[in-house]
Amino acid sequence: MWCRRLACLFKVPCRLRGSTRHGSPCLPRDRRSVLAAVARWYHTAPESLKCAWQLHGDHLELRYANTLMRFDFVWLRDHCRSASCYNTKTNQRSLDTASVDLGIKPKAVRVDETTLFLTWPDGHVTRYGLEWLVKNSYEGQKQQVMHPRILWNAEIYRQAQVPSVDCRSFLETDEGLKEFLQNFLLYGIAFVENVTPTKEDTEILAERISLIRETIYGRMWYFTSDFSRGDTAYTKLALDRHTDTTYFQEPCGIQVFHCLKHEGTGGRTLLVDGFYAAEQVLRQAPDQFELLSKVPLKHEYVENVGDCHNHMIGVGPVLNVYPWNNELYLIRYNNYDRAVINTVPYDVVHRWYTAHRTLTAELRRPENELWVKLKPGKALFVDNWRVLHGREAFTGYRQLCGCYLTRDDVLNTARLLGLQA
Repeated sequence: MWCRRLACLFKVPCRLRGSTRHGSPCLPRDRRSVLAAVARWYHTAPESLKCAWQLHGDHLELRYANTLMRFDFVWLRDHCRSASCYNTKTNQRSLDTASVDLGIKPKAVRVDETTLFLTWPDGHVTRYGLEWLVKNSYEGQKQQVMHPRILWNAEIYRQAQVPSVDCRSFLETDEGLKEFLQNFLLYGIAFVENVTPTKEDTEILAERISLIRETIYGRMWYFTSDFSRGDTAYTKLALDRHTDTTYFQEPCGIQVFHCLKHEGTGGRTLLVDGFYAAEQVLRQAPDQFELLSKVPLKHEYVENVGDCHNHMIGVGPVLNVYPWNNELYLIRYNNYDRAVINTVPYDVVHRWYTAHRTLTAELRRPENELWVKLKPGKALFVDNWRVLHGREAFTGYRQLCGCYLTRDDVLNTARLLGLQA
């Protein structure tokens, strides 16, 4: 079908199609050279529609599994998985990419029902599975989601009846750990029940899935409302929804909370799915979503309390997306720690405030607020790149412990258990 369409488009007589290899003596030499330069489609079998390909000046075009893909010739040489180019024991490239001629072109191309074969000018042969190409092509990646998620507001989360995982099952079985991680990856929050209410046991819990990320707050933080640090969290005041460590160049990925004791009232924890709110902005005002993903902001933390002296600055947009598929992967939202806006001109600033107001309105909708009461024995894990947390004011003595986890290690643990992360 593609051959016929292209032949019509380029007005190539049917009797000349496929004659590039042997030439056409009935035509003048210059006419033959023009026809030879015309892009033409080849199939894995006569009239096959499963796979078709054609060569262009600097790339190969391939249609397979209803996907039209384009591959740069240097890319095709660089990603060769032959024994001399790729070490399958270490899963690392052996080929020196800088040694590849930037003007390289294959000397021969062949495609069967499952594999693409390319022969290069030096005689080296590269083989690619067609399914591998679909998965790893730019066009294939655009159609894929890196991190499957279920976006939620309070009602959606309650109706899902996401179960907590028992501490013993979490610590001692792969099944319990996998159930916990699946919940965490889908919803951005997960709970573990029946944890001994001590800092030491909470640390054991956290280390089950990740290395603990030591920060300026230490390895395991442990606080009450004594204002021992220069942060509103160390008070009894209410905290509006926010993500933590926006003033780090790479904000902490996961946060663990465990309430060890509370003798008083109030203090419920607020959780809001930032990705759900951002999705509403994308649907209602895509130009504002784009602005929030493009304007870089500074966040700053300045502390001079007791022996603690810190000055942290992190830079990044409120919304962070993968550029190839526009998938949101990080929200950096903290009105307490946002620094002076001086990274864009004034005419962009006002549009940014408008977009920020739209997002804030979504984040503050009551139906998007999930309120939970943290109690001794129930540990909460929060995806700090997705879910905002806050707190209502409280009275009495309240003691919390927790830590930050390295995101890479949590996702690594999930992948080793067979989850997409």
